[in-house]
Amino acid sequence: MATALVVILGDYVIKLAADHGGTARGSAYLTWGCLLYVVSALMWFLAMRHIPLGPAAVAYSGFTLAGACAVGVVAFGEPFSVREAAGLACALAAVLLMLPEG
Repeated sequence: MATALVVILGDYVIKLAADHGGTARGSAYLTWGCLLYVVSALMWFLAMRHIPLGPAAVAYSGFTLAGACAVGVVAFGEPFSVREAAGLACALAAVLLMLPEG
């Protein structure tokens, strides 16, 4: 989950870079976003040493999707439709289905 949070932060910063186009500020955001992606890749590597790939990948994808949608709506005023809500529900269902039994 921590890896997903770092990726969501990286997505936020990359979106800021895109919104600032070819400016110096946009370049700084792009640099920080890329660095956050590198950190998340290292975190992902460390996580893979301790958890199975299938459940981890589904949980990571679900958390990243939910977080990116939330950031888009809250920070950037992007629309959130019924279709997107259904997609998030499917992602949550996938995460729940991939939980280990026990």
